[in-house]
Amino acid sequence: MIKLNAKNSLIIALSFMAGVLILYFPKIYIKNNIYYTSKDINKLYNHYTSLREENRFLVQQLEDMKFKNQIIDSLIINTLDKQ
Repeated sequence: MIKLNAKNSLIIALSFMAGVLILYFPKIYIKNNIYYTSKDINKLYNHYTSLREENRFLVQQLEDMKFKNQIIDSLIINTLDKQ
């Protein structure tokens, strides 16, 4: 039978802790990767949403400018026809 003295108890305890670490390290690593990847995805989605709103604003400005340009063109053509 094995005698359990302080040295053997310490070795058993350290072996147990190393085994637990080896078993849980992949889980911790994967959870951290998922966390940081989701943070990156959220950041990119926020940028996407911001750019989409900016695009809507720019499209509206472009439409306004086109409309304004058509009106100015029609006014210029009308003044040229009257002369």
